[in-house]
Amino acid sequence: MTQEKIDRINKLYQKSKAEGLTAEEKKEQDLLRKEFIASVKGNLRSQLNSIDIVNEDGSVENLGEKYGKKTRTS
Repeated sequence: MTQEKIDRINKLYQKSKAEGLTAEEKKEQDLLRKEFIASVKGNLRSQLNSIDIVNEDGSVENLGEKYGKKTRTS
């Protein structure tokens, strides 16, 4: 997600509060919000998948390998 798209989301939000949005702008806002949410989820998933814990016996366990979701296939 680029800063330009985030700025556009904010601009559409401000416009929606001030004067309302056209149907086309509402559709654009919805698509941008969905893209933003997918981006946040992907970043969080990546961070969580890279967490390593050290067990009491000294072994290192990667939580992403143990619990993380593998890449999706259609």
